[in-house]
Amino acid sequence: MPEFNVDVATADGAMDCFVAHPEGQGPYAPVIVYMDVPGIREELRDFARRIAGEGYLAVLPDLYYREGKVSFDLTKGEEEFKRMFATGSKLSNAMIMRDTAGILEYLDGLDVAGEATGTIGYCMSGQFVLSAAGTFPERIRATASLYGTRMVTEKEDSPHMLIPQISGEVYLGFAAHDPYVEDFVIGTLTADMDANDVNYTLETHPETEHGFCFPQRPQYVEAAAESVWRTVFEMYARNL
Repeated sequence: MPEFNVDVATADGAMDCFVAHPEGQGPYAPVIVYMDVPGIREELRDFARRIAGEGYLAVLPDLYYREGKVSFDLTKGEEEFKRMFATGSKLSNAMIMRDTAGILEYLDGLDVAGEATGTIGYCMSGQFVLSAAGTFPERIRATASLYGTRMVTEKEDSPHMLIPQISGEVYLGFAAHDPYVEDFVIGTLTADMDANDVNYTLETHPETEHGFCFPQRPQYVEAAAESVWRTVFEMYARNL
């Protein structure tokens, strides 16, 4: 499977992206993979490879590029966790929408299968994929968020405020037990999606915790994770 890294030009500088796509000439429909707060690692590259294996061109951007090359060794304990969350908290929806604009422009220069683009985001990137769906409604046609955080806030840039602009299909997957997702989030998203006639599916996966999609986490639940992949790929097939 062809894979490579490329610097994508954004309004804030050159953003390193991992790209994977199937063998052959294509063209392939593109999918943007938005990282969770621990950042770029082989586990996420494997997700991009899996998406490519289903026939898509997967782009995995390093959203921490403004900080240089960032990595975290979470075996070091509490201080490293604090550093990780502090780094993640520096990212704003406005920043990531500028980054997304750069990726879409990069895709425009490739031989891809039309403008319809898919996304998938985990944890902190739930806010980013929802914002992208509302910011670029003509391009983002299939959006997947897994146990997304900060999707409903009291800030002016809260992603849920963009739900009226969404025109593509949306999948929202949550864990049954998740201290990072407030109790009001699912109800608010459901009400707003319904009120705006968004084509969406919202699932809460039984007996799961935050992080259940990641094979290298103790929270991994294979049955739930594989169910998510099936649902997401079916959505991509309908829309991309």
